[in-house]
Amino acid sequence: MTPSSTTSLSHYRKVSAQGSVIDADPHRVIHLLLNGALDRLAQARGHMQRGEAAAKSEEIGKALGIVEGLKLNLDTERGGEIANNLNDLYDYIMGVLLKANLENNVSLIDEVGSLLREVEAAWAEIAPTTTAAS
Repeated sequence: MTPSSTTSLSHYRKVSAQGSVIDADPHRVIHLLLNGALDRLAQARGHMQRGEAAAKSEEIGKALGIVEGLKLNLDTERGGEIANNLNDLYDYIMGVLLKANLENNVSLIDEVGSLLREVEAAWAEIAPTTTAAS
């Protein structure tokens, strides 16, 4: 792939992702964020295995930013115990990601990935249903 085509592909992906978020309902946005965090973790894992410290740290930083965004947007008043539990889980995840980054520990990346996949699966279970009138 030439540098020009790599840049074009990168730009396409960015525009495509932005379009997905702009057109998405709030439930879908959370789904996209969870998938984005999982993608960042997969990339960080690969960088970690190849000894690419700077790239690993960058991807973990992006995952941390996504998880922090999910945490900051919890509605603890309306979400009650579930929102509070998610808040605690996101705090735990952020701590584990920091430790994984410092220790270059792939198993900690895998642990966080597993936790986020569980959140994603639960989130998918509560997908809003659309009606013909919607």
